[in-house]
Amino acid sequence: MKIKWITHACFQIITKDDTVIYFDPYQIKSGEKKADLILISHDHYDHADKKSIKNILKDSTVIICPLSSQSKLKNFKTVGLDVGDTTEIKEIKVLAVRAYNIGKMFHPKKNNWLGYIVETENKRIYHAGDTDLIDEMKNLGPIDVAMIPVGDTYTMDFNQGVKSLEYIKPKICLPMHQWDHDLKEFKKMAEKENPDVKVELIEGRVLEI
Repeated sequence: MKIKWITHACFQIITKDDTVIYFDPYQIKSGEKKADLILISHDHYDHADKKSIKNILKDSTVIICPLSSQSKLKNFKTVGLDVGDTTEIKEIKVLAVRAYNIGKMFHPKKNNWLGYIVETENKRIYHAGDTDLIDEMKNLGPIDVAMIPVGDTYTMDFNQGVKSLEYIKPKICLPMHQWDHDLKEFKKMAEKENPDVKVELIEGRVLEI
């Protein structure tokens, strides 16, 4: 599969059979490939950008979002999931997992906003959504690629992001939601503390796994 970082928490995945998946659409240009599956972690504008959704939408696109976000996305046909729910789209398995802040008001646990684990091509891809370091990360099972937010303020900072890799134990980490932080510094910190994890910085290139 091919993984491309669009911006912020938005990624595009293209599988070997040309199924196109997007996480957290934001600032997606109209020339990008149309989506078969869109996964939205929560309804904040920088994760559920309606213009971006329209730019990648086709008649058969499936949009998955938290149950609590469906009213904010009422102009689209969505499938609502709660924490722990699973579904399967075109032989792609999707598991909804928790994403929330601790001691912050931005992403309260009570909203049941989501991260996702996507299973395809015998790989498990984890998109953490907007979250702090949470104990639930210890129980995700084997993860091949983890997309984790490390921008601080609204999510984990670099230190928490490094700690999360101890919980998740992915083969590859794709840091995201970094605002103006230097991800080269995060890569250095993370790989020092977690030598079995490869941190990939994929701005401007496509990662093939």
